[in-house]
Amino acid sequence: MVSRPHHALVWLALVWLAAALASGLLVSVAQAQPVKVDNIKEIFAKLYGCWKPPPLSLANPIDITVVVSFNRAGEILGHPRISYESGQATDNDRLLYRVAVMEALQRCTPMPFTDAMAGAIAGRPLAIQFHNKKPPPQPTEKRAWLHQKIL
Repeated sequence: MVSRPHHALVWLALVWLAAALASGLLVSVAQAQPVKVDNIKEIFAKLYGCWKPPPLSLANPIDITVVVSFNRAGEILGHPRISYESGQATDNDRLLYRVAVMEALQRCTPMPFTDAMAGAIAGRPLAIQFHNKKPPPQPTEKRAWLHQKIL
């Protein structure tokens, strides 16, 4: 026979487990719905979050800018256009960075706009700059007088 205090503890544990499962389900439902984009700053943040530049082993770091427009549903309107690439870029660098930009746009679209933002941004071109951190320049010559030497 089960004593009353033990029965109450079992019941309490079941209630706690049910609450934990329900909160877990609510969290997973909340995570399934994308966070709505409500301003231009959030558009840029979302796009930068999707940006994956090519590895340094394949391409030199460059800056690249793409001009893109969205429709009300958050889909790309027309064709994105590259408007700027760093001058020192090779053809290989340009190609790999263009692909990386288009992949970032594909990962982030359709953009989950709020109704107000969808109406405000639809059809308006945005220039989005993607920067890749450049490694510090390597010195081409060594100058003895720049190094401190203790005699």
